[in-house]
Amino acid sequence: MNVPTILSGPRVGTLLGLIALIPAVTCDAQTDNWPQWRGPLGTGVAPHAQPPITWSEDEHVRWKTSIPGRGHSTPAVWNDHVFLTTAVPTGEAFDPIYSQAPGAHDNAPVTHRQKFLVLALSRLDGTVIWQRQVRQAIPHEGGHFTSTFASPSPATDGRFVIACFGSQGLYCLDTDGNVVWEKQLGQMDTKHGHGEGTSPVLFGESVIVNWDHEGDSFMVVLDKRTGQERWRKSRREVTSWATPIVVAHDDRQLIIVCGTDRVRAYDLKTGEVIWKCGGLSHNIVASPVAANGIVFVGSSYEKRAMLAIRLTGAKGDITDSDQVVWQRNRATPYVPSPLLYQGTLYFLRHYQGILTRVTAETGEELPGPIRLGQIRDVYASPVAADGRIYISDLDGQTLVMSSDPIPRLLAMNRLDDSFSASAAIVGSDLFLRGRRSLYCLANTNKSDDTKSSP
Repeated sequence: MNVPTILSGPRVGTLLGLIALIPAVTCDAQTDNWPQWRGPLGTGVAPHAQPPITWSEDEHVRWKTSIPGRGHSTPAVWNDHVFLTTAVPTGEAFDPIYSQAPGAHDNAPVTHRQKFLVLALSRLDGTVIWQRQVRQAIPHEGGHFTSTFASPSPATDGRFVIACFGSQGLYCLDTDGNVVWEKQLGQMDTKHGHGEGTSPVLFGESVIVNWDHEGDSFMVVLDKRTGQERWRKSRREVTSWATPIVVAHDDRQLIIVCGTDRVRAYDLKTGEVIWKCGGLSHNIVASPVAANGIVFVGSSYEKRAMLAIRLTGAKGDITDSDQVVWQRNRATPYVPSPLLYQGTLYFLRHYQGILTRVTAETGEELPGPIRLGQIRDVYASPVAADGRIYISDLDGQTLVMSSDPIPRLLAMNRLDDSFSASAAIVGSDLFLRGRRSLYCLANTNKSDDTKSSP
């Protein structure tokens, strides 16, 4: 198969014509911020932002702040605050504890007690406004060597901050760092002991958590103000790492969540399963996206699978029915979630630097696939803004390309870090959380600002 390499070309300006999405949120405060995993629309898109195209350690870094410990969580950004989670080893090292999970492989051992922290940083200069330890414990499993103990991303509505550390608890804090409530959901035993990663979803007055593991799996919805459970539904599912989305359709809100057995749509208010659809693989990692009455889901483990599911008329078990508008069985996403932008679905093959684009409505493949030059191992999900696509990798590189019908390479940027966390974009700022530091990249330098991070 011919896989062309993306070529250099002139920069492009703003491209207009965002598609009509089915967003979980619609007010300006939401769409002008990055409130949770995959952004304000749940698609990886910042609809009003104009982030930089080029940067380096010496160019367009507004600030760079060292973050203690490790975490792959994406920052949640609301106005002047940037919220982040991390896990910090503490105390003396002890004899390594290795995962005893069936089929465990490529796992890192537990060697330290961990402090689980939620941080708030100033968006202006990167200083730490507050840092709150919500728990200290010895994790029961170490996770895959590519994972961390703080992989789920926080969510915020500007008043509350929801942070999930899986087996170490679910926490609601106010924006001053005070713990409002906490909830222990039990011990999560993941497949192969590979660790926890599903992010909480904050929608309206509800906090949504999917708890798929090798034990008794469930979906739970809690009141964001009190932590009281509104409903809990058992799920016939094994471990998954995909985060749900909320989609408005036919005067109801649907929680869409992927699973090995079925993709399911739950009524947010009641927990009723409205429809379910089989066809994905094991080891579900990529989160779904939705637009124009269609939900797009994909996986890539022992088999490749991607489905486009029409919401209108979907009820009961719709596996292999006409509700599946299109499907494909090659070059589907595994770790990075798909990006849905301007009517096009972008996704990486497995977690390699090969990008496929299809027309969302029909599934028709656009020219490509595209080999992304130096980009290799990609765990961060692609994001988009202002007619541009951003893809970061483990080597500290971020490729920026245009969203033109024939994409053009706009920049290949490198920083002295490694990126597994997906980027967040707000206004003129692009936030990249690395293994060691959180970067705020903008079309200014530190020296251009009157207030800068030390």
